[in-house]
Amino acid sequence: MSVYLTINLFIIIFPLLLTFLPEFKFYQKFKPLLFSILLVGGFFLLWDMLATLRGDWSFNPLYTGGIQVFNLPLEEVLFFVAVPYSCLFLYEGLVKIILEKQVFYNRYLYFVMAGLAFLAAFIFAAKSYSLIIFMLTGILFLAGGLWLKKIFSSLLFWVWLILVMLLFIIFNYFLTSLPVVVYNPNAILGLRILTIPIEDFFYNYSLLTLYLAAYLFVRTSR
Repeated sequence: MSVYLTINLFIIIFPLLLTFLPEFKFYQKFKPLLFSILLVGGFFLLWDMLATLRGDWSFNPLYTGGIQVFNLPLEEVLFFVAVPYSCLFLYEGLVKIILEKQVFYNRYLYFVMAGLAFLAAFIFAAKSYSLIIFMLTGILFLAGGLWLKKIFSSLLFWVWLILVMLLFIIFNYFLTSLPVVVYNPNAILGLRILTIPIEDFFYNYSLLTLYLAAYLFVRTSR
């Protein structure tokens, strides 16, 4: 078993084992989960394929199994299944233990953050990964000010986001320290926390928030 596949397994194994327990019944959320994985995961996978072709990053063959899906290792494709499955399972678990209430929210603050993200994209336009992720983050902040108040004003969302970002640091550290994923220095700023490029924090914030937004869109409209 490849190292990357092992990391995926560690991400998903406990949520998968707990899915059918009466206390969780996560299998009942299959429809919104599938929608989120296909819509958001599909978008990020397309970006992943194009960025890999462009040379923004590559995958170390020492830590992958050699099976390719288009130009991506199979493990990379499975990552976009394991992550939303586990993170959304965690969200549903938190629903059972955290009393929902609103936290501070100001839409104009999100507009300001969107402006700063767009400015960063403009300043670092020569760095392709930086450009795209700052643009995407800016769009997400803009959506936070226009349409996503219910999510961004939710205590549950912020508790969940902190927890999944902490887990992201752990798993992404292994991916970037071995490294499983090798970044082109011309595509990133070069600023890192531990071994994790600063862009990855914005990437994961955007990825996880969009997974949840898509999931809740279907779950609450049923």
